[in-house]
Amino acid sequence: RTVSLFLAVALFLPAATLFAQPSTQPAMATAALGQSAVALYGPWKFHLGDSPIDPETGKLLWAEPDFDDSRWETVSLHPQPGWSDPFNGDPRYVPGWTAKAHPGYMGYAWYRLRVPLAAEPGSHLALACPTYVDDGYQVFANDVLLGGFGKFDIPGKPPLVTYTTPAMLPLQQSSSPSAANPQIQAIAFRVWMGPMGLTHNPYAGGLHYAPWIGERAVIEEHTRLDRLELVRENAYAPFEGVLLFLLGVVAASLILFDRSDPVYLWVSGVLIFTALSDAALTVFTMTQYFSLRTYFMFFDVFSNPLALFGWIMVWWYWFRLQRPAWLPATIGALTLLYMVTKAIGGDFFYGVNPQPPAIAFNAISVAARFALVALLIVVVVLGIRKQGAEGWLVTFAVVPVFVSQFASELISHNLPVKWSPFGITIFVGQVATLVSAAALSLLLLRRLQQSVLRQRQMALDVKQAQEVQQVIMPEQRVVLLGFEIESEYRPAREVGGDFFQIIPNEKDGSLLIVAGDVTGKGLKAGMLVALLVGAIRSTAELVQDPRAILSALNRRLLGRSDARATCLALRILRDGSATLANSGDLPPYLNGALMQIDGSLPLGMVEQFDCSVHHFQLAPNDRLLMLSDGVAEATDQDGRLFGFERVLELVRTGPTAAQIAQTAQAFGQQDDISVIKVTRSAAREPAPA
Repeated sequence: RTVSLFLAVALFLPAATLFAQPSTQPAMATAALGQSAVALYGPWKFHLGDSPIDPETGKLLWAEPDFDDSRWETVSLHPQPGWSDPFNGDPRYVPGWTAKAHPGYMGYAWYRLRVPLAAEPGSHLALACPTYVDDGYQVFANDVLLGGFGKFDIPGKPPLVTYTTPAMLPLQQSSSPSAANPQIQAIAFRVWMGPMGLTHNPYAGGLHYAPWIGERAVIEEHTRLDRLELVRENAYAPFEGVLLFLLGVVAASLILFDRSDPVYLWVSGVLIFTALSDAALTVFTMTQYFSLRTYFMFFDVFSNPLALFGWIMVWWYWFRLQRPAWLPATIGALTLLYMVTKAIGGDFFYGVNPQPPAIAFNAISVAARFALVALLIVVVVLGIRKQGAEGWLVTFAVVPVFVSQFASELISHNLPVKWSPFGITIFVGQVATLVSAAALSLLLLRRLQQSVLRQRQMALDVKQAQEVQQVIMPEQRVVLLGFEIESEYRPAREVGGDFFQIIPNEKDGSLLIVAGDVTGKGLKAGMLVALLVGAIRSTAELVQDPRAILSALNRRLLGRSDARATCLALRILRDGSATLANSGDLPPYLNGALMQIDGSLPLGMVEQFDCSVHHFQLAPNDRLLMLSDGVAEATDQDGRLFGFERVLELVRTGPTAAQIAQTAQAFGQQDDISVIKVTRSAAREPAPA
């Protein structure tokens, strides 16, 4: 069946004026199906404001087919040379009413066009609505509502509008119009534009593309192609979003290589947040889940301020800045001020905020935004001054941030800030974000390489410190005249915090043992151990009194921040009489029983040093065992402590120092383990005369 569709003109309009281009797809018009469609370029009748209600019918008066619109303005939707869509570059774009005779107007407006239709019997006609309309609309044909975009049924409130997409609306036909008896269709668009469309489009206002009318099958295909074109046009945002999300995940994983550098998490957060913004943009342009107000609130109130805040903090941590100390708090306060004032002054709640306060709040938000940009410059300048030539490398990632921050202003001034390769719209802000992310990725790789080199150097330093600590520790088994000494030391890390020294006195045959545990673990504790061992050695050359030795160590630790240590000093004379001075360390075990001594504060806490002093006799074959707290604090996989009861049972069996250390380590070592066992020999040579 061949269907012919043609549009006659109203009696008061010449046909050539209404249809400057009778068909936009000649190949389709002459296809075997014989179907066609034409664009309704107009001229349309146009009027600002909203229609009154017909008191008799209760319908909108301006939607009625017989309404006299002869005094309305005349508007053509025919493309004009030199004009194109500011967002996708489409040359079919027609500027809205703000670019013509009504700058700054927002609210309702109406478009009307009488279209005489003629078609063969049994044909089905439909209307293809424009892809882009500012901001929402309803379509009427002979006062019958066909459909539209937005919720217009909220009495006394502006419509809730969403992003418009291609739509096909079937026309109601009461009869089969023919060339001899054409049917008049009064097409009316009721359009509403709020502050969102007015402030985000330099040529905002109403219809920008001509609707199409024709055979339903043709209109369906026309609408399908428009939707595919919309998908292609907005394909860059999801592509960029996926790429930035993957980069964010990679950046977050770099923290595993250097847990001390928080910049990896900040970079990851900014990239993933930007990816989520791209996802929101995609959902908004492809669906009707978000209203126009929600979309712009998300981007203007949350996304843009938080992204700017994130970039500033990235470079603050990138350069490892610490001064001025007030800067991070100031950045956070300005970001919050930016968000709050933008929410109040951004016209997101149309008709709620009085105009003068809204303008004032909007001005404050602009000032806060420029202040944040200025602080970004300050952070970068401070970083370059700190790192010199190395710091200039970050400009490749920072400059695109400035471009992306002011991309919307560039668009509003109709500057060439977009590209459309293969029909895909790419804005300068999106390109700037991707360039910044790419430059930052290269900088992260360079930073990671430097971090790995530093870690290797630190590992070498730790290994050397471990070797030094092994040198300063006594041998595991020492046999002296009258004494047999065993010692075992097993640090929890490469460098431990336990220490002990065994110093025999060749002149009088006495034995001095100093043992203890510094606060902390690792390299810092190892350096403190080296300090104390050196102090023990130098002090023992002058004095042998245990109390005097602990007092000297206390003086060495005072004033060194959080340097603390528990320590005991034991001197055993040739005849077995012993003096034990203890400063917060665990009591020794004598012949399997815990010695009862008074407690005292650790070293390095108070200047007025005081320690407990205990005198006892070490008989032949007596065993004296000194343990660090790492033995009792060993913990198994179920969280159970080895505990002092197990320690007591263990020492009563008379094990060697190595056996005690091995038992605690196998149970579950958590801290440094050191064990010293002193046994007085049963037979002694007589003292020299």
